[in-house]
Amino acid sequence: MTVFSYDVVVIGTGPAGESAALNAAKHGKRVAVVERRPVVGGNCTHNGTIPSKTLRHTVKQIVDFNTGRLFREVGEPRVFPVPKVLERSRRVIEEQVEMRTHFYARNRIDVHSGHARFKDANTLVIDPHDEEGSVTLKFTSAVIATGSRPYRPADIDFDHPRIYCADKILTLEHTPRSLIIYGAGVIGCEYASIFSGLGVRVELIDNRDRLLSFLDDEISDALSYHLRSSHGVLVRHKEEYERVETDDRGVVLYLRSGKRLRADALMWANGRTGNTDDLGLDAIGLKPNSRGQLSVDDHYRTEIEHIYAAGDVIGWPSLASAAYGQGRSASADLLESPQFKLVDDIPTGIYTIPEISSLGHTERELTDQRRPYEVGVAMFKETARAQITGDTVGMLKLLFDPESHEILGIHCFGDQASEIVHIGQAIMNQPAGANTIDYFVNTTFNYPTMAEAYRTAALNGLNRVEGLI
Repeated sequence: MTVFSYDVVVIGTGPAGESAALNAAKHGKRVAVVERRPVVGGNCTHNGTIPSKTLRHTVKQIVDFNTGRLFREVGEPRVFPVPKVLERSRRVIEEQVEMRTHFYARNRIDVHSGHARFKDANTLVIDPHDEEGSVTLKFTSAVIATGSRPYRPADIDFDHPRIYCADKILTLEHTPRSLIIYGAGVIGCEYASIFSGLGVRVELIDNRDRLLSFLDDEISDALSYHLRSSHGVLVRHKEEYERVETDDRGVVLYLRSGKRLRADALMWANGRTGNTDDLGLDAIGLKPNSRGQLSVDDHYRTEIEHIYAAGDVIGWPSLASAAYGQGRSASADLLESPQFKLVDDIPTGIYTIPEISSLGHTERELTDQRRPYEVGVAMFKETARAQITGDTVGMLKLLFDPESHEILGIHCFGDQASEIVHIGQAIMNQPAGANTIDYFVNTTFNYPTMAEAYRTAALNGLNRVEGLI
């Protein structure tokens, strides 16, 4: 058995693991990472963010082609098979793996491939992919960043060729004519817009009474309307599954309401589970919750002070962007570095077609808090840049204090929403007195740009306060 000693060992090479390892290495620590796959990147690169967002981008290009007037002058709308569209995702994954492998090599971080298990609170045993025997890693500190995977109920046969989860859907080898998506969270809504954009008839099953209820109500309503009107998605609210059956014709989903739905395929998109099983956590006294997630304090420490956890494995918000910051902060804490920051400034990024992004309070939250606010809105259809590109669906909405003009919430629905929100985020995070919508009125924006929607929304809101509307 080969034995190595390190200052820091990181389990997992997704965003949380990568940022934790790089930060420790750049501060002079001897660092190793363990990845269960033969190559680095974690779930984010191989099964989650990278392939799904690449797929989404490709589908958006297809939608633009099939609906654009200019393109109709040179040819008829085209149908693109799903396996062909997925090829682009695989190429991007390869590029990501190559780039991230270079990160570890350049920073002299050892990469161990295999399954990691804790032997004790300062020892990991790695079962490698080859047959050369196990490897033991001794460490002073560790970061668990093993990510998550789709939740799979035991009574559903995910080995069946017509039943998919968010991971398996990326291996689709045919184009279904119809698809039921059970679960209308972020992943379910994203894939509903993706597959409907490819011409697949989609039914989206939601166990709540509105889509993505954590969003501002107006944005949630806009998403629901757009999925129905532009994509033809049938959304069914307040439904619970009873059982799933398969036959030669496809999949039948039985709902507790008595409904019986049939489609070519079913995608289960209801929840995720932390990758903590078979990590040997019993050996160190750590116990995940029922969803396989680990509890941490506000410095990302588990119950064992020198063992940290970050990313999807600790649960909410389960975003790659948050995971990257959490991993870096966990590493900063074990380094006793002043760079530590609790990651709580997290914009929501939802890659439906079109996108959604938001930060701060919603109208419902402010109303429940009995906090006065005013609203400023810019409709993209009235923005020159959107008219030029043809992406006129959507809006930018600013919530602000009517007295101090402090920005209280930013909500964006439309093309490039996940980019647009960061302009407002930068101002929102300024010190008191500088975090106001007045900045957008007093700043010159390039014309035409989507960014100038901030000036339009700010003027709209101030005019309401001054009684000019």
